[in-house]
Amino acid sequence: MFGRISEDLNAVLERDPAARNRLEVFLIYPGVHALWEHRVQHWLWNHKFKLIARILAQLTTSRTGIEIHPGATIGRRVFIDHGVGVVIGETAIVGDDVTIYHGVTLGAVSGDKGKRHPTIEDGVRLGAGSKVLGNITIGSMSTIGANQVITKSVSKNKHVDYNI
Repeated sequence: MFGRISEDLNAVLERDPAARNRLEVFLIYPGVHALWEHRVQHWLWNHKFKLIARILAQLTTSRTGIEIHPGATIGRRVFIDHGVGVVIGETAIVGDDVTIYHGVTLGAVSGDKGKRHPTIEDGVRLGAGSKVLGNITIGSMSTIGANQVITKSVSKNKHVDYNI
């Protein structure tokens, strides 16, 4: 547990030039708090305590402005910067070393059961306000520019600065 906390703090310090020290990140970064709380909620969700997980997730959203469904799968060293307005849906999968800026939505385009949210592979950067919608994949090391609406899969190592 302490190793994961340390990884999270280091991820912020490596990617955010405004982060001055570990104590500051530990105490006041809402993206870090939302991820830590999500880990507990995700455990509860997977162990059939779904109502408790959803209640705790709503409390986290109220405090941080970041909404992560307890069913979403989040990798290691994910950094949510200026997280207000981030929404990550129930069947979303977020890989390791992903950077998510404010206003990003990983959402669905249908109400069908099953996988309906995107998969974000390792090392992806999701620009502020970007919307990644549906059961699609954003390939590893890709960048989605600010305010882009993505409804089709993106192969790895791509920079997308136009809506597709």
